[in-house]
Formats: sequence, structure tokens, C-alpha cells
Amino acid sequence: MSALPAPSESAVRRALVRAERGVSLDAVEAETLLHARGLGEGEPLDRLLTAAGRVRDAGLASAGRPGVVTYSRKVFIPLTHLCRDRCHYCTFVTTPGQLRAQGKAPYLSPDEVLDIARAGAAMGCKEALFTLGDRPEDRWPVAAQWLEAHGFDSTLGYLRAMAIRVLEETGLLPHLNPGVLSWEEIQRLKPVSASMGMMLETTATRLWSEPGGPHFGSPDKEPALRLRVLEDAGRSAVPFTTGVLLGIGEDYAERVDAVGAIRAAAQRHGHVQEVIVQNFRAKPRTAMAAHDDLELQEYVAAVAVTRLLLGPKARVQAPPNLSDSTELGLLLRAGVDDWGGVSPLTPDHVNPERPWPNLEELAKLSDYAGFELRERLAAQPGYVQQPEPWLDPRVRPHVSALAGPDGLAVEGRTPVGLPWQEPDEAWTSSGRVDLHVEVDTVGRTGDRRSDFDAVYGDWSELRDRTTSARDGHSTALAAGDREVLAALLHAESDPAGLTDAEYLALLGADGTDLENLCALADAVRADVNGDDVTYVVNRNINFTNVCYTGCRFCAFAQRRTDADAYTLSMAQVGDRVEEAWAAGATEICMQGGIHPDLPGTAYLDLAREVKKRQPGIHLHAFSPMEIVNGAARTGLSFRDFLTELKAAGLDSIPGTAAEILDDDVRWVLTKGKLPTATWLEIIGTAHEVGIPTTSTMMYGHVDTPAHWVAHLRTLAALQDRTGGFTEFVLLPFVHHNSPIYLAGVARPGPTVRENRAIHAVARLLLHGRIDNIQTSWVKLADAGTKAVLQGGANDLGGTLMEETISRMAGSENGSLKTIAELEAMAAAIGRPARQRTTEYGTPSAERIATARSDEGRARLTLSTTPR
Repeated sequence: MSALPAPSESAVRRALVRAERGVSLDAVEAETLLHARGLGEGEPLDRLLTAAGRVRDAGLASAGRPGVVTYSRKVFIPLTHLCRDRCHYCTFVTTPGQLRAQGKAPYLSPDEVLDIARAGAAMGCKEALFTLGDRPEDRWPVAAQWLEAHGFDSTLGYLRAMAIRVLEETGLLPHLNPGVLSWEEIQRLKPVSASMGMMLETTATRLWSEPGGPHFGSPDKEPALRLRVLEDAGRSAVPFTTGVLLGIGEDYAERVDAVGAIRAAAQRHGHVQEVIVQNFRAKPRTAMAAHDDLELQEYVAAVAVTRLLLGPKARVQAPPNLSDSTELGLLLRAGVDDWGGVSPLTPDHVNPERPWPNLEELAKLSDYAGFELRERLAAQPGYVQQPEPWLDPRVRPHVSALAGPDGLAVEGRTPVGLPWQEPDEAWTSSGRVDLHVEVDTVGRTGDRRSDFDAVYGDWSELRDRTTSARDGHSTALAAGDREVLAALLHAESDPAGLTDAEYLALLGADGTDLENLCALADAVRADVNGDDVTYVVNRNINFTNVCYTGCRFCAFAQRRTDADAYTLSMAQVGDRVEEAWAAGATEICMQGGIHPDLPGTAYLDLAREVKKRQPGIHLHAFSPMEIVNGAARTGLSFRDFLTELKAAGLDSIPGTAAEILDDDVRWVLTKGKLPTATWLEIIGTAHEVGIPTTSTMMYGHVDTPAHWVAHLRTLAALQDRTGGFTEFVLLPFVHHNSPIYLAGVARPGPTVRENRAIHAVARLLLHGRIDNIQTSWVKLADAGTKAVLQGGANDLGGTLMEETISRMAGSENGSLKTIAELEAMAAAIGRPARQRTTEYGTPSAERIATARSDEGRARLTLSTTPR
């Protein structure tokens, strides 16, 4: 079972020496050590176990609990035994016919779930391990029928509801193990669980793709799919359990590769709370019933190598019921420091033939090996002690009720049900609630968040990843005049019909070529929009800048304890709406950070507050990331949450959080907070339910012109399908206070030439699809704004009244433009200005008159006056 010939004894000795010296092992050395055998003193396996144990002991000492091995006292809740997969070794999964023969329903009923949980709580259990098959409704009609009859849209929807009931009625902490999840599904389940998990099992694709393989015919066992889940869990800051399954046909090199993939994800995100090294046990009545179990020395060697590869900080777990009690001491010698979940009540439904060890006996065996056995919670101690951003605010009180100061469980404490609900305390203001004023009059407290390095991660890797992108960018700008001329000639007859290569050539235009490009884009603009330069009288309300998504480009986001953090009360939001209406505004543009304590219903409450104060004002609010947050916190689908928002008063959505619609770029910028597919899904769904949106692109950081063209193509394709975009807004990267710039990863924003070229190319490529191209005076200043208005743009955006996001990033162009100032910019280039509504209609005579009245002008400037 090795990709390489069995190594020589000398090769094993050399690898052992490196392991004993604490040197990082490469893949070949790790594979070599998997061959170590012999438990006699000084023999290879004995030396390997000693080296692994030494690494484990260092990690426990660093964690402040030397000599402590942990376990979680749990109940096992098998929500359903149905599954769409066909793993060849599994006895957990059954069929509807077998369930009927046993007199069982496709799913446990809510009462059955609670009976198990209550019995476990009475016995001192603190974890409810929910296990279930992957998406059984996709394979078994009876599963879909049961869910529909009980009012659930999916198995995961039912799982979420049962997790809430267990929290509320028993106090047990749900650990959810539903298999493969999408990024959106992780967001829905995080608020109802202390932790989640999914075994990676193996990265050997052949075991899934080839007939006869143990995972053949199981769509959810594709390694690439499971690796994506592991990444998404990390990007979502979920304490996550994963691991490898050994002995199912993988070779030694594939074992090392799987552990390496887990290690890489853990290093990127810090979310892998424990790694299970599970040994295959053949089960009767399965396709692999005759397959040999993993031999003991081979298994413990794999555990030891896993420990060495993962290092001292990792928690390495071996299921104690899958080994004989006499073998547990060997596992501890091999570097194990956690026994996983052990139940005094329910069997291991995945391995029912292997009963859990008695907890007293497990404690004695651990003690005999020199370790104290301590109870932990479903989330490992590190995540309990530092709950943000790992534990959702609604789950945190349940965890705190069972945790001691060391993050471990309080032994003997009985769980008690607590309400799972949105925070019901009054939403009150805090912090510098006039920061949009104070950032100019008082200044920022500093140019970085207080937890800069911890939040944003390893900058050296990002610098390496972006170097080649910047080199490619420089090359792109060297496009020759001949290519630009050919592209311009093509664009004259078919502005939206150029190839990607032609648009890229235009983005490299300079000198006379650039002037010709801008003139052509300006002519297209005139044909579509006429000469009017439009603007809207609006007010920005950034209701909080507390945000825990950790976007690397953002200087706006603050932690609760940061000096610049603030949250507006509902009354303060309403007062700002009143002030805006008195100034003649027709629009409120409202967005905020992803505040960990903000209930999902807050978005609905904000919309109602705006409409309660001024029913006639247009509410343009909530980025796609906020939609994700609200939907996850309320448990609603995106469609249902958007429908609720529309009913509450939401009129349109800003298409922000788009950045660059390329997941490689998005990972560098945002740590993957919102994948491209999810952004497109939310925006497309909004269009389908009758909510128009804008579209945006933030450019000039770690991206290249090729990314810009692809971004525009993506928007064009969505507009072809839904027709819901009202405008395209170009947002140059403001670098001054941006963490990713301060770390030397991003460049200092786009050049003047690039600003002109991308506005012009956007006008051409989106021609016939999105009529309005908006420029950002906040980011470009007067001169830059006038330049792009003469090169394809037709809209100035709004008066804003208060603008915090760009100002925190270091923009020096103010927070307000009066009507007179906006119209002066248009007049300076010989064009008339026209006030518009959000959707490019004409405001009522009353609104126009109010905005231009002496009182309206005074109200307009009031928002930027120190109070």
C-alpha cells in the first residue's frame, strides 16, 4: 500500500532522526515513516511514537494543560439513516424499505430527538452529535415527502430546527455532521451549533471515480468537493472537526497527501479544531465485508506521522471504540490527545458493533499512560476562550453556561435549556456615532485595527501570490497601438461585441489612443443618455462599523473594543432619515458592518423604521453580504429573506461586496467572505423577486485588467438573464489606511490613466445592457470625476451627506456634495445637470423644490456639522 517501493532501513532511520530533531518533514519523509515497525525499545516504531508524543506534550504544555487528554460527553442523534451516497463500507445508511420493515419513519421525529437529548442531559452529557446522510431527499422520494409534510424545505432545514430545539429545551451543544455543505448552508447552520464537522477521509480521487472503489457512486465523497467544504468552513470561522479514514484502499502517499491538505487548510484559517485518524473496520453485510482491517502497528504509525505533520497545536483524535482497550496506550504514545465524543447513553450509530468504552475505564487507561482525562465541550477550549468570531452570539451563552475558565467543561454540570433567540435588549447607540464628522475634525485614533496581524493572517503568502499578478498587469499595459486601433475600429460599429483580447487592448490605451477611446465612449454615452449629468439627493447611513468578516482591504471595519467603533440606535437612524427628508432627499442609502450581536431581524426593523419615519423615501440598502448574514441568522432562504425585506420597505439593493468577481482575487481581498457564485445568486434572486440593484467593481489593488474584463462579462451575463441592474458603479481602491496596502500586498490604487480607460471600456462592454455608468466623486475627486464624465460616465451618484467608508480608508474628498457643487462639476465640462430618483426617474416637484430651498440647503449641510 505505497506509491513508492518500501524504503530501506537506512531511509527509515534518516527520517526518524529528522523527526526526533523536530525538523519539518516533507512528503517523502512522512511516507517513509509510515513504514516504521517494531515496538521494542529503540526499534523504529518505538522511536517514532516517542517523537510524536514529545510534539504532543509540547502542544499541551503550551495550551496550559500539560498531561491532559480530553473527551466530549455526548449523545448521538441519528436524524436520518437515509443518504444519497453509496459508500461500500457503511452500515449507518439504510433504505426506505428497511426502515418500513422496522416500523421506523424516514427521520427521527422532534419528540424522538428531544427524548434522546433530554436523557443525555440528565446523564451529564453536554454535546448533541447530529449525524445524518447527505441530502437523502435527492435520492429518496419518501424523504422529500416527509420533509414537506412536516413543513421543511430540506434535510438541512430540519436539522437547523432540531438544533435550535435542543439548545432551547435541553442546553446540549449541537455538533453538526451533515456531510457536504455549500458556503451558504454553512452560514445557515453556524448560528445553531457550537461546532461542525465532516471527515475528509481521503484525497485519493481514484477511490471515488473508479468502479469498485469504496466511494464509487457517492457524489458527496469526491475529494475536491470535500476540500471545498473544508475551505468554506474556515472562511466562515467555524470550529471544524475533520480527519482521515485509513485502510479503505489508499496508499501511503495518499495518506500523507490527505493529512497535508488538512494541515494547509488549518494553517490558512485556524479552524480545524481536531483531526480524527480513524482506522477502517470491516462490517458485515457491506461490499467491503471481506476487506482486511488495518493492522495495529500500521495504524499507530499513521497516527504518529499525522501528529508530526500537524505539529503541537493540533488536537489529534482516535476513536477509542475502534481499538481494543489494550491498544489505547499505544495511541496515546503516538500523539493522541483527544478521544472525541464518548456517550454513556447512545451507541456509535456509525460503528454499532463497537461499543463505547466505559468512561471510568477510559479515565483509568489514560491515567495508566500518564494522562489525566478531562471533559471538554463540543468546541475545543481555544475557541471557547476566544469565542469571536468562532461562536455565534446566540450560541455563546449556551457554551458559557457549561465552560470553565480554562475552556474545558465544568465536570458534573447539568445542561439547562436557554432561549435561542435574537438579542432582545434595546438596540442602543455606542461609540463615535458622528464618526463621519469626527474623522475630519478629530481624526482617526490610528491607521489600523487593534488586532491587525491576528485578523488578517500571513501577509508573506499573500505578497508571493500577488507578485505575478502585478507583473502581468504591467505587461498588459504595454499593449501596442496597432491592437488598440483595431479594437477602436471594431467598437465604433459594435461597442459590446469585442473580444476579451480587444477590450484588454483598450484598457492599455494611452496618449492619443486613450483620448480616442474616451471620445468613442462619450459618444456612446450621448446616444444612450443624452447630455444630462444625473445625480440623486440622498443620505448615506452606515449604521455600524463593527464588523468581524476580516476583509483585508477594509479600513472601515472595527472590533467592538476599537476606539473608532460605533453603532447607531434605531432612533438615531430614524432621526437621520428625518433630516434627509427635510433636506429634500429622495433616497436613503444604508449599509453596515457584520456586527456579531446584530440580529437578523434588525435588517427588517431598520427598513420598517425608515418607512415609518418617511414612507415616501426610497430605501436603497443592504449589501449582498448583509443579505447572507440576515438570511443565516433568521434561518430563511435568500429568496424568503429578500421577500421579507421587500415587504418591510426595501426598494433596491446596492450591488456592493462585489469587489472583483473572481474567487482567487476575492480570497486575497476578503478571505472568501462571499464567493462569486453567492453574490450572483443573491443579486439574481433580488431581481427575480422584483428588487432592482446596482452593480459595482472595486479595482486597482491585487487585480489585473483581465479580471476587469471578466468581471464586466459576468455582470453582462446576469443582466441578460434578469435585467435588474440600474447602473454600474466603478469604485477605485482607496489605499491609504487599507490593511492590505499597509502590508505591502496591494498597490496604491489605480492610476489616472486606468480610471479613464476602465470607465470608457465599461461603457462600451455594457452597452445595450446597463445604461448608466456612475462615477465616484468621493474616490476620484473633482478632476478625476470630470475626466470620466467626458469618457463614458453619465452619473455622479449622490449628495451622500455622510460618507464614512471611504473617509476611514483615507479618501480626502469629503462626505458631502451640495446640489450646487454637483451641478458645477457638470457645468465645468459644458453639460447640464439633472436631479433624478434612484431608478433614474424625475423627482416630484415638491422634492426638487425642497432640495433647492434655503432650508433644504441648510439641512443638507447640517449632517456634516460637528454636534
